[in-house]
Amino acid sequence: MSTVVLSSKYEIVIPESLCEQARISPGQKVELFCVGGVIEVVPVENIKSARGSLPGLTTEVERDEDDRV
Repeated sequence: MSTVVLSSKYEIVIPESLCEQARISPGQKVELFCVGGVIEVVPVENIKSARGSLPGLTTEVERDEDDRV
């Protein structure tokens, strides 16, 4: 556990060891949530990093014929 000090501008510095454990890098976006009085920091993942995470998923969909043509 690490203890940090809240600045007068409500800023904190996350210790490097915690950033490494959470895989947070400088400049990365994070979301903050307050759950039951506890502030949680959640890294925002780039949507492109999800590519290929669902192997075997097909994007082909059966469609009805278009009668308008």
